[in-house]
Amino acid sequence: ADFVLVWETTPWELSGQQDGCENRDLQDTSATIHRTWRKNFLDKLHASGICMEKHVARVEKKVVHYLLLSAPWSVLCYYAEELQLRVPLQALSRQTFNWSASVLRWLGIPNLMAQEVPNMPLDYYTCPFKANKLRWFLGSDEQDTFFSATQRHQILYEILATTQYGHSREREVGVDRLLSENVFTAAFPLHEARPHSSSLNQRQVLFQYWASWGKWNKYQPLDHIRKYFGEKVAFYFAWLGFYTGWLLPAAVVGMVVFIVGIFLVFNDIPSQEICSSEEQYWMCPLCKTCPYWQLSEICSTFMAGRLFDHGGSIFFSIFMSLWAVLFLEFWKRTNASLAHQWDCFEFEDIEERPRPQFTAMAPMTETNPVTGAKEPYFPKRNRLHRILAGSMVIIMMIAVVVMFLVCIIFYRAVVAILLFSSGYFLFVASASRIASITGSVVNLIIILILSKIYISLARFLTKWEMHRTQSKYEDAFTFKVFIFQFVTFYSSPIYIAFFKGKFVGYPGNYQSFLGVRSEECSPGGCFIELAQELLVIMVGKQIINNVQEVAIPKLKCWWHKNKFLSSKKMGKEGDLALLEQAPWVMDHQLLAFEGLFDEYLEMVLQFGFITIFVVACPLAPLFALLNNWVEIRLDAHKFICDYRRPVAERAQGIGIWFSILEAITHLAIISNAFLIAFTSDFLPRLYYEYVHDGSLHGYVNFTLAHAPWDSVLQSNTTCRYRAFRDQDGNLTSTYWQLLVIRLGFIIVFEHVVFFTGRVIAWLVPDIPESVKVKVKREWYLAKEALAENKVGCGSSSSK
Repeated sequence: ADFVLVWETTPWELSGQQDGCENRDLQDTSATIHRTWRKNFLDKLHASGICMEKHVARVEKKVVHYLLLSAPWSVLCYYAEELQLRVPLQALSRQTFNWSASVLRWLGIPNLMAQEVPNMPLDYYTCPFKANKLRWFLGSDEQDTFFSATQRHQILYEILATTQYGHSREREVGVDRLLSENVFTAAFPLHEARPHSSSLNQRQVLFQYWASWGKWNKYQPLDHIRKYFGEKVAFYFAWLGFYTGWLLPAAVVGMVVFIVGIFLVFNDIPSQEICSSEEQYWMCPLCKTCPYWQLSEICSTFMAGRLFDHGGSIFFSIFMSLWAVLFLEFWKRTNASLAHQWDCFEFEDIEERPRPQFTAMAPMTETNPVTGAKEPYFPKRNRLHRILAGSMVIIMMIAVVVMFLVCIIFYRAVVAILLFSSGYFLFVASASRIASITGSVVNLIIILILSKIYISLARFLTKWEMHRTQSKYEDAFTFKVFIFQFVTFYSSPIYIAFFKGKFVGYPGNYQSFLGVRSEECSPGGCFIELAQELLVIMVGKQIINNVQEVAIPKLKCWWHKNKFLSSKKMGKEGDLALLEQAPWVMDHQLLAFEGLFDEYLEMVLQFGFITIFVVACPLAPLFALLNNWVEIRLDAHKFICDYRRPVAERAQGIGIWFSILEAITHLAIISNAFLIAFTSDFLPRLYYEYVHDGSLHGYVNFTLAHAPWDSVLQSNTTCRYRAFRDQDGNLTSTYWQLLVIRLGFIIVFEHVVFFTGRVIAWLVPDIPESVKVKVKREWYLAKEALAENKVGCGSSSSK
């Protein structure tokens, strides 16, 4: 058997024990409808030639039915041609390429990451299946093994997804709708034997050489992953491994920059001036009820800020911007090599078929201009109208997120006021820091709640938009959810980096919003606050995610297994011990696979944090690298041991995620330019060094303005505040000179980095020369084959 359908029923002797007559009637009606749909669906499956084998188990107060499905040879051949599945023509010598292996070989360093993995999948020239040319395909005389397990799964899923069980106008089509209506509780392909059995099958190889923690420093067996899970899953792990490898140089440079920062802190004149100032600088209150404070109180915070805010950070932000460009350019090359090796070089353009759900629900048919075949069709104008309507809903949801962000800002201001007025020394001394940290935590909780609501909404809207192919459907869904997640996760750091403390006013003339005074940066400045915010979100979120990824699947699997083992009675078909060991029962106890979206999202958000705000936290790539080493093995273990086997899907790459990564890279260059210019102290220090004093003596006094006369007369106290203003509150010439320098720096920084990035992109070809040669070679072989009238592959023949 290749596929399993599962459903549950309540025995007659227990169905009468339900409370309430009306409730029981409702349940009976629902059960009758479900029974009718199920019978229609299974009858249609039987009529289409599917072989079925039924097993029954009694679990608690329910009877669980397992229907094992397999397709006979004739059905496999018909659908293989229909789906244009690629089958082998000629065996090839396998050529595995790895950029790090090449570098190490060139340097003469032994490669500790290489490993010999058994059962290496063979490589072939392939061609779309044609039943009338069967004899020319390799292995066509062995019907049991000619189609791979993943291809048989694809065929069975296609049949299940397009089988009608009710009225087509009501969209009563396909197993996905039946699963959502609870007519079936599960539908999944079978895993191979559990990883502790004697013979070493594909799943065991992956368990031992990929999911094992002992292999954390080894290359992933990508060809094995592709053979067992399909190209879509394999591309995710290929990208994750590639990204993790590229994080290593970024983490090393980030560590060096951080260590340089530590040495610079101890020789920093402004830090020494602040720490030794004692009562020299009395600072103006940061809020209405806040007290006056001494600048020397922020000695440790200011020094911590200097760890990140120095010239090395500027170099690192340029390095990371160019690193991101290089990373994406070289991923394009790796993607092209893998797509060619895995037979999906032209998948999205030529080979991809309409989604089964689209086929079932499309209102009309039209000729495909590429293939010339009749295909289901949904008018583009109607789809555009639906996309525009969906966009309005998304904009409303994003507005809700912005409202919550404003609430968090109010929360910080109110908490700071309450703590300052509490009278407790500990609270008064660190009121701003407590408000900031608790604000970050509240923000994280709100993000997690809102994302659950929004993802459900995005899934509904994307289905409603009627996208033709699975790739288009997933790209549309991904884009919607990423926009939302981007706003939720990045809104708080963006506010701290670019808006907080920028529109405050000055003593006696403070700006206010809805009666609350505009929030100022904490005494140590916004830069250290941004670094703290990044650490809370990035490290906090990564630890929470990793704990969830370990604990939740284990707890759910334990719960499923425990529920089954607690059952006493069994159905007619077998004994408890035998049934417990049955592969379909063991697979049913695993978790349903819910797609790769969450895995990609976590990594792409992380990529954003280590590029957009890297100037504020040079250690971010190191934390990302440590997380990803764990992430690869956690994800591998989940796929092998905790999840039911997904239906193998083909893909040409990582889809719209690549475009999102490119957008983040461009945004990062702009973000770092503004961070250095307006949030960092780098340019004011440089200005003071050249204009006033090269040793930076007196820099602290230079950055502090005196409170205006009218404010001093009102409060009877003179104080200082951070600004370039005179004693009347007017902006000084220094402010305007610095503004010109800042804007000039942004223009120069962006132009230099963008230009260098463009040059790199131009110098690095998207498709390696070796792949171009192979593609030409295959076109030549396809022509030869066509000339000899061997196989009708035509120009679509590729590896």
